[in-house]
Amino acid sequence: MKYALLPLLAAILLAGCSRHTTQAAGKRMIVLGVDGMDPLFLEAHWSSLPNLNRLRGQGDFRRLGTTVPPQSPVAWTSVTTGMDPGGHGIFDFVHRNPATRMPMSSMAEVTEPTRTLAIGPYILPLAGGGVRSLREGRAFWQTLSDQGIRSRVIRMPANFPPADCEQESLAGMGTPDMGGTFGTFSFFTNDPAESRTLVSGGRIVRAKIENGRSALHIEGPPNSLRKDRVITVADLTVHIDPTESAARFELQGQQFILRQGEWSEWVRASFRLLPGVKSASGILRVYLQQAHPYLRIYVSPVNIDPADPALPISTPPAYSRQLAESLGPFYTQGIAEETSAFRAGLFSREEFLTQSHKVLADSLRMFRYELDRYQGGLLFYYFSSVDQNAHMLWGKYEPDLLEIYKGIDSAIGDAMAKAGSDTSLVILSDHGFARFDRAVHLNNFLMREGLLTLDDPANVGDTELFAHVDWSKTMAYAIGLNGIYLNQEGRENGGIVPQADRQLVLDRIARRLKEFKDPVTGENVVDRVYFPETAFRGKNLRNSPDLFVGFRRGYRASWQTALGAVPGVALENNTQAWIGDHCMASDEVPGVLLSNRKVRAADPQLWDVTATILSEFGVRQPANMIGQTVF
Repeated sequence: MKYALLPLLAAILLAGCSRHTTQAAGKRMIVLGVDGMDPLFLEAHWSSLPNLNRLRGQGDFRRLGTTVPPQSPVAWTSVTTGMDPGGHGIFDFVHRNPATRMPMSSMAEVTEPTRTLAIGPYILPLAGGGVRSLREGRAFWQTLSDQGIRSRVIRMPANFPPADCEQESLAGMGTPDMGGTFGTFSFFTNDPAESRTLVSGGRIVRAKIENGRSALHIEGPPNSLRKDRVITVADLTVHIDPTESAARFELQGQQFILRQGEWSEWVRASFRLLPGVKSASGILRVYLQQAHPYLRIYVSPVNIDPADPALPISTPPAYSRQLAESLGPFYTQGIAEETSAFRAGLFSREEFLTQSHKVLADSLRMFRYELDRYQGGLLFYYFSSVDQNAHMLWGKYEPDLLEIYKGIDSAIGDAMAKAGSDTSLVILSDHGFARFDRAVHLNNFLMREGLLTLDDPANVGDTELFAHVDWSKTMAYAIGLNGIYLNQEGRENGGIVPQADRQLVLDRIARRLKEFKDPVTGENVVDRVYFPETAFRGKNLRNSPDLFVGFRRGYRASWQTALGAVPGVALENNTQAWIGDHCMASDEVPGVLLSNRKVRAADPQLWDVTATILSEFGVRQPANMIGQTVF
C-alpha cells in the first residue's frame, strides 16, 4: 500500500461501517463461493451436475486466476478486499515472527487488556483487549454499506473477527474453536494398541473405566481471567452398557444414548471462568466409535456457541443468536470437516464421509434459510465442503467427491430459481486441485544447498520449530506452505544476510529451485518462483516471505516444512490420507467462474469478482482495489 494512501485509509477505517440499510436502485446479486471447485472436475462431470451445466449454458464459464500463493485465506482475502496479497498483507495460513522465527496466525491475533484488576488468582480486564484482524483494507460489504446497499455475507473465510459493519455477516475459515486453535478434537480410548497422545489436530486420552463408567474431561478455553491461564474443563460421564454396543452419556444435566457408530446431536457445555459470575458456552458433538471390547469415543472440537458466543463471530453480535434460534446449533469452527482424525487413522474413510456430510447438511440448511429470506441487495454464501473433501478424495475416490459436488449443485439450482431473470448470479472458487504425490522438505533442500545449518548434522528429523538450526550459520529457512525467508541482518533476531546481499542470495535460491529435480521421476519439482516485489501490485510486504515456491502439479511442501522441521531427505512419497492439494504454482490450479450472464473478461482474476460486485450496484471502487468488472 502506498504511504500517500495511509491517512485516507485511516480516516475510512475510523469511520467504520455505515448504518444505512436501504437498497440501492433495487439491484439484486447472489454470489456463491465454493472453495476448491475445480474446472477440470466440472468439465469431466457436467452430465452429473445439471444445475451447473445449465448455468454455464445460460451465461458463462471461465477459469478464474488465483493468487500467489494459491492458499484459501490468501485468495479469499483478495475477494474480500479487491486487492492482491501485497495489498491486504495475508500470504499464508501462518506467518512468522521475525524476532523469534516462530509461526503465528496470519489472520488474527489476541490483544491483551490495557487495564486489569488483580483479585487473588484472578485478573479482571477493565479496558482494552480482544481479537484483532490482521488483514489490511476494507471489506467490499463495508464499501457497499457506505452507499446504503444491503448485504449479507455468510462464512467468508479469513473474516474473523468479522469486519466491523452492521450488515449481517458470519465469520468463516479462520474462526477458532474454544481452545483458540483451528480445530482440536479429543479421542478417548482404553485400547492398548493406541499408544499415541498427540496427533496433528487432536489429542488422544487414556480412558479409565471403573464398573462400566468413565469420566472424560473435555478441554475448553484457557481461563483468561486467571493468572495461570489454566485450561477449563467440562466432565462428560460415560456409562457403558454391559451387554449392548451402546453407552449413556451425561454432561452437565444433559443425557443422551448412543449406539456404536452413532453421532450425537449438538450438546452444550459450560466452562467456568469466574465461579458464580462468568462462564463460557461451547457446543460439541460426540461419536461412539466402539463400546466393546475397548471404548473408543471421538469428541469434536468445542465450537463457539452461536447462541451465546464467547468470541465475536457475527455482525451485528445478535445475528448468530438469531440464526441459532431459527436453525438450532451449527458449526462455527472455520474448517469443520474432520480431516485430522482421518489423517491420524482414527477415522475410516466412511467415518470421515459421514462427518463431512453432516457439515455439508448443516451448511445447506443455513444457505436455504438465508436464500428464503433474501429480498434484495447482495447475498454472499461460502461452502467449504468441496475443498475439504477434495483434500482427502482427489484422484482416488472420485464417486465420493462427486456426491459432494452434487450437494453444491443442488444449492446452485436453488439459487438459480431465486435469481430468476432479474438477479445477477455468480459462482466462484478460489483455486482448483491436483494430486499431492510427493512431499518436499524445503528446509532439507536449503540445508543441502548450504543455506541452512544444524547444530549437529545428525539432528535431522521431524522436530518442529527449528529446534536444531544454528542461526549464526543459516541464510534461509522455510515455514508455511509456499514461502522461504532470508535470515536477514537487522530484521531477524541475529540475522546474518546483509541487505546488500539480499538479492544475490534470493537469485541463488531461485536458480537452484528451478534446477531441483526429483531423483525418482526425473521431473522438475518447481515450476515457478515468485518474488513479492514483482508478483504483487501492492507493497504491503512486511509479513511476506522473501520468495514464493510454485511447485509442479503433484508436489507440495511437506507438513514438516510448514512448522519448521528439517527431515533427513529432500523428497518422499506422500503416504498420508491427505492426497489432494493446491499449494502449487498458481497457474496450475485455477479456480472457476460461472454466471447467469456472459463474461466479457478473457482472463478474469479473483479481485475482478470484487470489482464486479461493486460495479453491479453502481459503486465506485476504492483507489486501492485493482480489479475490473468481468461483465
